Amino acid sequence: MRAAVLTSYDTPPIYGEYPDPAATGEHDMVVEVLAAGLHHLTRAKANGSHYSSTGSLPLVPGVDAVVRDATGRLRYAALDDTAFGTFAERTVIDVRRSVLLPEGIDPVRIAAAMNPGMSSWVALRRRIAFREGQRVLILGATGSAGRMAIQIAKRFGAARIVAAGRDTTRLKSLPGLGADQAITFDEVNAAADVDVVLDFVWGAPAAEAMLPILTARTDRSTPLTWIQIGSIAGETAPIPSAALRAARLHILGSGIGSVPPRDFIAELPELAAAVTEGALDVQARAVPLAQITQAWTDRSGERLVFVP
Repeated sequence: MRAAVLTSYDTPPIYGEYPDPAATGEHDMVVEVLAAGLHHLTRAKANGSHYSSTGSLPLVPGVDAVVRDATGRLRYAALDDTAFGTFAERTVIDVRRSVLLPEGIDPVRIAAAMNPGMSSWVALRRRIAFREGQRVLILGATGSAGRMAIQIAKRFGAARIVAAGRDTTRLKSLPGLGADQAITFDEVNAAADVDVVLDFVWGAPAAEAMLPILTARTDRSTPLTWIQIGSIAGETAPIPSAALRAARLHILGSGIGSVPPRDFIAELPELAAAVTEGALDVQARAVPLAQITQAWTDRSGERLVFVP
């Protein structure tokens, strides 16, 4: 079959031939791939930097997709670590890690939205007991996952949403998605009295924002939960010790491992329904899979979705 094949962590995948996948387990199923998104997780796994990378090459990248099964039904499927990713004409899925989708949906839109949407959806549903009326700060709100997080926090009943990012042009569009205030990282003390931080950046920007937020809080004894979700600004953050002593700060992460697979799967149907209903704004661009080498380094605001 034709697929995007990764042979080195230092170079993009190349479109070419790859062995056909085979169903070997009790719950395995070979499916036709209709659309697969290029996510930050996909890139991190493909360059070996993600903590869940296996280090085994060659492989077909791609962590999820909208697929058609052998009976003709549409599914959204999330893959575990495998050499048969979703950037291919066909792949093999564990049906227990998939949800059925209605006919007539836009596969590109679903493929673009599920992974970035799941990051904040699962964080608020499964990592903390998020309550309606709480206030949320989103660090890295101008990216795909951050934009989705604004809409998801609003859907879950956030009383106030502050969106922070570096791209001032993209920040202007965020109030239209539900942000009550859009600010740069230099202005984060304006979000001092939030209850939850959804952090998609980490690194130095997160560390530099933490102390100004904590010291500007009206009541430092009010709990602040900081959820580390992404690390586009750095894998490590030099957190000042005062941040841990000067306020009631709780730092935790949300991702593969900290959330059991069954919890991710349990949230898929409702998220898929929200995307299908059009309740969440999605920016997606379909790209032929044959163009993956050229598109691999694209950093546009749209989520690229490969179509075999």
